[in-house]
Amino acid sequence: MLSLQSLHTFALPAHASTLIKIVDPMQLQHCDFTQPFVVLGGGSNTLFLADFSGVVLQIANLGIEINENDEAFNLHVSAGENWHQLVRFTLDNAMPGLENLALIPGLCGAAPVQNIGAYGVELKDFLQYVDGFNIETKQFERLSASECQLAYRDSIFKHALKDKFIITAIGLSLTKVWQPRCEYGPLKALSDASAEQIFEQVIKIRSSKLPDPTKIANAGSFFKNPIIEHTQLNALLPQFPELVYYPVDSETVKVAAGWLIEQCDLKGFRIAGIEVNPLQALVLLNHGQSTGQDVIAMINTIQTKVYRQFKIKLQHEVRLIGDSQELTIEVAPC
Repeated sequence: MLSLQSLHTFALPAHASTLIKIVDPMQLQHCDFTQPFVVLGGGSNTLFLADFSGVVLQIANLGIEINENDEAFNLHVSAGENWHQLVRFTLDNAMPGLENLALIPGLCGAAPVQNIGAYGVELKDFLQYVDGFNIETKQFERLSASECQLAYRDSIFKHALKDKFIITAIGLSLTKVWQPRCEYGPLKALSDASAEQIFEQVIKIRSSKLPDPTKIANAGSFFKNPIIEHTQLNALLPQFPELVYYPVDSETVKVAAGWLIEQCDLKGFRIAGIEVNPLQALVLLNHGQSTGQDVIAMINTIQTKVYRQFKIKLQHEVRLIGDSQELTIEVAPC
């Protein structure tokens, strides 16, 4: 059995029977997908709750290709490239656009799965296509951006293509007519900002909110910001006038999950070595001497308390891997 503890940033002790490092996508044609398997990138959004009985495929292929035309810089990026380093690379080469997405952990291949986003910008603003290996047909395919069905922290790779398609590369397009995106919260204070200034400010903000996993084990933002209808918002505001929310469209708003958890007096709450971060309630910390069951108990506690107080169901953003498959933990009926 091979240790997985150093391969996921939450760092619970876990092992796998087989670990295959994918440095060339062609290796996927020779993998046995009839047994349980999990695809692992940087491990920043994956949490192993127990020893995994199957195969762990660690994506590690590298390479960035640039094709330029009059309108845009078109990038073909291998799935194993580090996302933050890609953002730094684009700015170093005078290709702005991704700066709002600085310091998001993980690899580029995971970016479409989550449709990563921050400070008013999402991957779908730049994605042109996704290349990958279709497990059922055993062929390499290219999906257009529209075929990926990107939504808030969601995509086809979490639904119809879940466990059926392994991303090997992504295609991005960065327009040469760059404009700063500073309309979101903390960035509003910037005026006439350069892409580099936005990049530095985003790093400063994220660093102040999210603990460094090399210093204290964590998986970043643990829960999705729930989206609710205006009717529910209007029912909540008289009782909770300081509720933090952001408009989504004419019918829905996005509520700050961290604020909901904080209002339930859960900052600093611990189960064994698992703690709700005292500085940012959206983050769970692993102080060690804990198990997957402790994590599940913490998730259940948070979901239940938030639902009882606000009638809002929190969904975990982090992938939870059990002994043979990915797990989803829902709010238990009250």
